[in-house]
Amino acid sequence: MWTCIEERHNTTTLWVLIVLAIVYSGLLRYLPTLTGILLLDGWIGIAFGLYVCAHPAANAINLLFFERDRLSQATSDWPLISRLALNLIVLLAGWMTIFSGVRALVLRPT
Repeated sequence: MWTCIEERHNTTTLWVLIVLAIVYSGLLRYLPTLTGILLLDGWIGIAFGLYVCAHPAANAINLLFFERDRLSQATSDWPLISRLALNLIVLLAGWMTIFSGVRALVLRPT
């Protein structure tokens, strides 16, 4: 029972991170600046993207070291497959946020 509550909390956290990463990247893409300083916008985007990417990385380490028996049964365990897919989507959203931050760092206003 304890792991079910933890998995639900983790899934909610991952969905919230996806939404926040997409919103931040979208705002940074369509607005000239969020804070007024493009360099600060870039650093915030990179730091937030790294934070978003840390959650799927922690879940992967947890799966590799503590849930190895579930990993061997991954072809027949649909909840595990959906959890892995969600982690990949969060990882992509984090990369997108890092890319947006790097873009803001190197973008020079004309």
